[in-house]
Amino acid sequence: MSSEVAARRDAKKLVRSPSGLRMVPEHRAFGSPFGLEEPQWVPDKECPRCMQCDTKFDFLTRKHHCRRCGKCFCDKCCSQKVALRRMCFVDPVRQCAECALVSHREAEFYDKQLKLLLSGATFLVTFGNSEKPDTMVCRLSSNQRYLLLDGDSRHEVEVTRIAAVQILTEGFPPGEKDMHTYTSLPGSQPVPEGGNARATGMTLQYTAPGVEGVTQLKLTAGEDANGSRRQATAWLVAMHKAAKLLYESRDQ
Repeated sequence: MSSEVAARRDAKKLVRSPSGLRMVPEHRAFGSPFGLEEPQWVPDKECPRCMQCDTKFDFLTRKHHCRRCGKCFCDKCCSQKVALRRMCFVDPVRQCAECALVSHREAEFYDKQLKLLLSGATFLVTFGNSEKPDTMVCRLSSNQRYLLLDGDSRHEVEVTRIAAVQILTEGFPPGEKDMHTYTSLPGSQPVPEGGNARATGMTLQYTAPGVEGVTQLKLTAGEDANGSRRQATAWLVAMHKAAKLLYESRDQ
């Protein structure tokens, strides 16, 4: 990829919307696949009362629009200002209680999981039906649109073309089989938490430009003593979270 094309992918601009300032991609086609579009606000004439507590709006009780869902609320029901990174707002914006809770949960993805995905991890990578895996570093591109795999060769997987994710885990009590958690887009199931279960690998199914049918890619965390196994496991869990956000973005 040329530096000029890379610069176009990462270029951003500051825009002002009725909801606040947003730092958005200069070219919409290069926006993050995890992003959400701003909602249409419910027209003032269609919401004479708070859509949460049913308080009637008047001169003293003003109406406010939640920046995430676009519905009308009184100040009591829409008083929180919370970061909304999936819509690229520069500053925290007003949200209703329900949306604020969701945005708080998503903050963990941007504060923790996204950083893991960007930094990358080392895996044994198997393409299609190949029997010989390659050692490669897998990471998310800076504009969050591509999975980049670097080793003896270089590959890119466009995130929006991922159709399904399968998390492979091990470490269950004796007598129980290793769990294979399958996430089809659309659709999602959580990675097992608690106990001794841990993620050991991931299978991605995606469509590639110019290639008929679905392509499969398998990532397996290698065994070593220098900590890269732990980093790979954390990366897999972060990628599963990213897959769920991707589904939500498509379902918007």
